[in-house]
Amino acid sequence: MTYDDDPLEKPAESWFAPGRNNVLLVYVLYLASFIFGLTIIVGLVFAYVNRGKAPLWLQTHYTYLIRTFWIGLLYSLISLVLMMVAIGFLLGLAVAIWVIVRCVLGLQKVSRSEPVGNPESWLI
Repeated sequence: MTYDDDPLEKPAESWFAPGRNNVLLVYVLYLASFIFGLTIIVGLVFAYVNRGKAPLWLQTHYTYLIRTFWIGLLYSLISLVLMMVAIGFLLGLAVAIWVIVRCVLGLQKVSRSEPVGNPESWLI
């Protein structure tokens, strides 16, 4: 089921207005943070600012992105503490893979105009 015919969705005038382009930008910023670092914070701000203004199917993506940041931060802090026991390095790698998988799955769904099935999931 696609949501292209949603009468509440207005075409985004820019990448910064709530809409499909903004969600795509936020996913790309999350992925770019593996190279450039703080772009994930910019993406988080965009997600918080635009979440309430977007159509319902896009709000699921914003919620998914916000939770990806906070849960990823929690997992990263746990792995940082566990690095003293050496298992934290493996857990840190698992967190990075988890974030990448969530972003790729989200990009696929937004490109098909589908909402995220369970945006409040702790897993994938």
